[in-house]
Amino acid sequence: MEIKIIEKKENPLLNRTEVTFESIYEGEQTPNILDVKHKLVALLDASKELLVVDSMKPSYGVTKAVGLAKVYDSIEKLDQIETKAVKAKNEEPEEE
Repeated sequence: MEIKIIEKKENPLLNRTEVTFESIYEGEQTPNILDVKHKLVALLDASKELLVVDSMKPSYGVTKAVGLAKVYDSIEKLDQIETKAVKAKNEEPEEE
């Protein structure tokens, strides 16, 4: 899986950076959000606690998906702004 950053936009009102990206996954299944999150954390040099992948939309018949990720300045802002659903899909599964 390869990830290309399409656009990075600062949003000072919400204390975050919004990142539009493209995930290319030739010969593989559509990657899950956590795999994409791990790649983006490394690519953007961000903290995994402050980055959330908001959405990913695969294109029909093509092995790529366009998505939106948000990198917050603080965990407090992330908790204040993001919905429970978005936070839940970005959480690491608990090990038993």
